[in-house]
Amino acid sequence: MKALVIVPTYNEIENIAKLVQSVLLQASQIELLIVDDNSPDGTGTVVQRLQATEPRIHLVQRQGKLGLGSAYVCGFKYALEHDFDFIMEMDADFSHNPDDVPRLLHAAQKYDLVIGSRYCNGVNIINWPFKRLLMSYFASKYVRVITGMPVKDPTGGFKCFNRKVLEAINLDNILSDGYGFQIEMNYRAWVKGFKLHEIPIIFTERLNGVSKMSRKIVWEAAWMVWRLVLLRTLKAI
Repeated sequence: MKALVIVPTYNEIENIAKLVQSVLLQASQIELLIVDDNSPDGTGTVVQRLQATEPRIHLVQRQGKLGLGSAYVCGFKYALEHDFDFIMEMDADFSHNPDDVPRLLHAAQKYDLVIGSRYCNGVNIINWPFKRLLMSYFASKYVRVITGMPVKDPTGGFKCFNRKVLEAINLDNILSDGYGFQIEMNYRAWVKGFKLHEIPIIFTERLNGVSKMSRKIVWEAAWMVWRLVLLRTLKAI
């Protein structure tokens, strides 16, 4: 089994070295791909230094801040080209616990897409302001009602794909970024009949660095839901 954990980065110099070490300690068959959007703080340079002594670390450096969705698509294409069996998404800021990586991989032996869920077993979020928690929780409800997709945390970004899911999705047709990207990937997998499964995780707000959340990302996700439903109606997914 070959597994690749994809971590997009932009100005994550305070977290990246520790994260890389923590992820690679989980299992010898796990490799790590950092997709760095030309971080001005030198995140990419730190990764290059780590690569010198660890062949399981890979790096794609892009020319600018091109967005979360396109970073993951770049990583997905890399994974397929290099024959990885399981492909994971993960944040760089320790909001996703590296110790949960083996749990997602284990579940992925049975399911096609495994989602680390903040909401499938109550609400498991630490250190979020109440307003943001409410927005996220009701956004998840909104997505579920509009799409009919049986996922309690459709905007979560900690997940594991079987490669056959990514092979079945035309990655060049992905429309969205941010929260919208996470919804879209889940929806496209579900519409194609793949088995989705959620396992509970505890999500912890970042301790270092700056959140990339913005109002634009939230609105994109809200409109993206309707666009996806329309595309399915037109049999364009």
